[in-house]
Amino acid sequence: MSEEIVILDFGSQYTQVIARRIRECSVYSTILRYDTPAPEIAARRPKGVILSGGPASVYAKDAPLPDPEIFELGVPMLGICFGIQIFAQYLGGKVEPGQEREYGKGTLTVKDAGCPLFRGLPASLQVWNSHGDRLTKLPNGFKPVAVTDNSAYASIEHKGKQFYGLQFHPEVVHTPRGREILGNFVHGVCGCSKDWTMRHYRDQALEEIRSRVGSERVILGLSGGVDSSVAAALLHEAIGDQLTCIFVNNGLLRAREAEVVQEVFGRHFKIKLFYENASKLFLKRLNGVTDPERKRKIIGRTFIEVFEQATKRAGKARFLAQGTLYPDVIESVPIAGNPAALIKSHHNVGGLPKRMKFGLVEPLKCLFKDEVRKLGSELGLPREILFRQPFPGPGLAVRILGEVTPKRLEILRNADAIVVEEMKASDWYYKIWQSFAVLLPVRSVGVMGDERTYDYTIALRVVDSQDGMTADWVKLPFALLEKLSSRIINEVKGVNRVCLDISSKPPATIEWE
Repeated sequence: MSEEIVILDFGSQYTQVIARRIRECSVYSTILRYDTPAPEIAARRPKGVILSGGPASVYAKDAPLPDPEIFELGVPMLGICFGIQIFAQYLGGKVEPGQEREYGKGTLTVKDAGCPLFRGLPASLQVWNSHGDRLTKLPNGFKPVAVTDNSAYASIEHKGKQFYGLQFHPEVVHTPRGREILGNFVHGVCGCSKDWTMRHYRDQALEEIRSRVGSERVILGLSGGVDSSVAAALLHEAIGDQLTCIFVNNGLLRAREAEVVQEVFGRHFKIKLFYENASKLFLKRLNGVTDPERKRKIIGRTFIEVFEQATKRAGKARFLAQGTLYPDVIESVPIAGNPAALIKSHHNVGGLPKRMKFGLVEPLKCLFKDEVRKLGSELGLPREILFRQPFPGPGLAVRILGEVTPKRLEILRNADAIVVEEMKASDWYYKIWQSFAVLLPVRSVGVMGDERTYDYTIALRVVDSQDGMTADWVKLPFALLEKLSSRIINEVKGVNRVCLDISSKPPATIEWE
């Protein structure tokens, strides 16, 4: 097992960002609930513990508080924002409402250059604050290390116990040198080496899969997306023919999607693959449906039905595998006012009926998206699979506004194929988050040759994003836009007009439905 930093989550919207930053230091990190018992933490043998921020006040009646025994674990500890208040609450300090709240950019002045957190950093740093309370009395054994305009205790240190507190957030991008501060903690203070690599994780994951599965069979719902594809490749390397993948064609896929999945996984990786073509069933049930939410529910229910029948035909299996990622499995701490207090839903086969009695195997549940891509590269998956742009679970149905019909699907599928082809040819496809076509329920007059047309409109949606939470439209070169429009109008029968969506998210969403 690799060295590990444990992060106790007190409800911060940035907790996952802390985990990411630690992993970027090539050190493995795990997020646990704030009230995880100290013996459970000790059993993991962490090299250090980080106390996250959070929306509560430590002196509030219902404040989330940790097991007091965590301070006796004998490992270095870093408290961030609310975490610094935790030190005060338990170790003899005092926290009070601040007369002036600190939100946004601030300037940190380091007063003690000998503090290991700030080794190699300048005496003045830009930092990001987000707090209303502040430390007014130091906890026992602590000394001040750095200050801001409104806080004499913006960073504190207990040298003997190796406890450190930061009133600001080093994990966010608005603290430009924050990653170095965290690196100084995990490497300089905790003594972690840089052994968290995808090759190391791959070996560890293979061992864990074999240990859990034994000689039993495993079923995986393969979508052709990044997550399920990497999960399939990893499981196949671990257990070979004990894995059976089921690929459901819902009739709402992109051009050649079914063929590519069968080629890559069936013929190239030699994975046992059941192909279920349920296109007619899905389209029959979508007939006449225009409401976006009804579409999604029909597609979801039908998928479960088809998948359940397919598992019976595939033969008896004890385990169901899913490509669940780390952000999907972390249940945010339910604290009042917590902006992150949402149980995250995902697009895996999470809604299967309870009567399908499978044990669950989630080999990617400790990874973030970019880490999954690195693992996929280690496993030899092609770039076209690993770096494909996000594609919605309900497929092209959510990119057809109004009723989904075979004719409209053909129009959109052909237009989408041109978008993908030209974006790849121009080298834009892998630079941005998403690029796709949307079929609008709008028909307008056009002229082709000497004939009058009355055909559909395609909207182009091209956006860039870091995580899909916010996005901005991409300013593609005019020559590329012209080529996209020209090809779609000339080559896709039923389209005579192409528009460009220049909305950002928010207020718009990335997808149209």
